[in-house]
Amino acid sequence: MDSLNVQEITLQIRVSDYEQGYQWYEKLFGRPANFIPHEDFAEWEIRSGCWLQVAEGEPAVGSGPLRLGVTEIEKARDRIVSEQGIEVSPVNTREGVPAKWCTFTDPWGNRLGLFEDLG
Repeated sequence: MDSLNVQEITLQIRVSDYEQGYQWYEKLFGRPANFIPHEDFAEWEIRSGCWLQVAEGEPAVGSGPLRLGVTEIEKARDRIVSEQGIEVSPVNTREGVPAKWCTFTDPWGNRLGLFEDLG
């Protein structure tokens, strides 16, 4: 069987209020979207070839979390709590797992999180 040979990744999160959603994600990433191809749709290139789309629509129930890898999870968690004014779970670890992680939800119910690779 041939491999899929994936070159890039695009993930989409839906928000019921696009303007508020755009502002929330702009604050989360600390910058405007890289690409706004049409009304009610924006894309941030999180890393080369890895895109997050924010679109107006009904959030998907039960999906996620989409975890974003960071280098200093405690610092990133504290920033999100203070700047976004939301609850974020404590940073978790588990014996045998070479990562730390935490989880939070955007105002539209999309499950997100952070992780720090300890390997």
